[in-house]
Amino acid sequence: MRAVQVPKAGADFELVERDLPVPGEGEVRVTVQACGVCHSDMFAKEGVMGDATPFPIIPGHEVVGLVDAVGPGVTAEFSPGDRVGVGWFGGACYHCESCRRGDFITCANGRIPGVTFDGGYADALVVPADALARIPAELSAEDAAPLLCAGVTTFHALRSSPARPGDRVAVLGVGGLGHLAIQFAARMGCEVVAISRGTDKADLAKQLGAHHHIDSQATDPGAALAELGGATTILATATNGEAISALVPGLAPRGQLVVLGAAETPLTLDAMSLIGPATDVAGHPSGTSKDSEDTLNFSRITGVRPMIETMPLEKAAEAYDKMMANDARFRMVLTTGN
Repeated sequence: MRAVQVPKAGADFELVERDLPVPGEGEVRVTVQACGVCHSDMFAKEGVMGDATPFPIIPGHEVVGLVDAVGPGVTAEFSPGDRVGVGWFGGACYHCESCRRGDFITCANGRIPGVTFDGGYADALVVPADALARIPAELSAEDAAPLLCAGVTTFHALRSSPARPGDRVAVLGVGGLGHLAIQFAARMGCEVVAISRGTDKADLAKQLGAHHHIDSQATDPGAALAELGGATTILATATNGEAISALVPGLAPRGQLVVLGAAETPLTLDAMSLIGPATDVAGHPSGTSKDSEDTLNFSRITGVRPMIETMPLEKAAEAYDKMMANDARFRMVLTTGN
């Protein structure tokens, strides 16, 4: 099979021929049709997770395809030909403290496709059966792929937050995560405030469902958000710690700032801005395969779709570079022709 691998940390991508992987106990082989290119693929590309990443590694954790073979110990839940996908959640151990409490996404031994084992930049991959999500027929493989990471991260973060229909939700950043977060919040019946630098994305944000846009270059975004009445939930998808910190004063009493983007600079918070209004700051780590199914079904019902650009598998390096340079609007997706 064709595969695009990283031979060692920091090395260039290389297109190679690999043997077709064989599913083991509890595993399923999936013929890949589409694989999203996510910023977190740099964990594999640069070896960020150290010894947890076995090199050479095939990146990719936004994978959609067809069940091709089922290993021993897999129930009849999955059969050859089924449309399935896998995201950041690549299976849990089911015996650590988190798993024993049913919190599988924070599993101490959780696996990640394309980071701790070979992922979807290939014609096929093998994954634990419990990592698979079913793909609705109404969603194309290309549209479904980004929903398995960017989609489930924003959807599950919002539904796990204090916000309810009719509440005000702010989304920092109108990019790969933010453009989906705006759609989810609007379709959940929330009043949506999009926040970005400049006005070039203001019209797009409103087309996606935002009711307001705040230009963080022209005004203090926290103060502007407070003037609107404050937000019950702020979804921070940007990667700038200063920009995220500036929004805390814009939280409504008992509101929550949810950090989704991995900030490259520290967050700086005034303690009294949290204590007085009883607000809090939380992180959110994506979701399980069931959370992915919920995301896909909600998107099917409400018409939420990612904005994508596709490239063939052979151009994975070009797609990755375009994603890292923020030249894509908004998600790059590799296609295999399978």
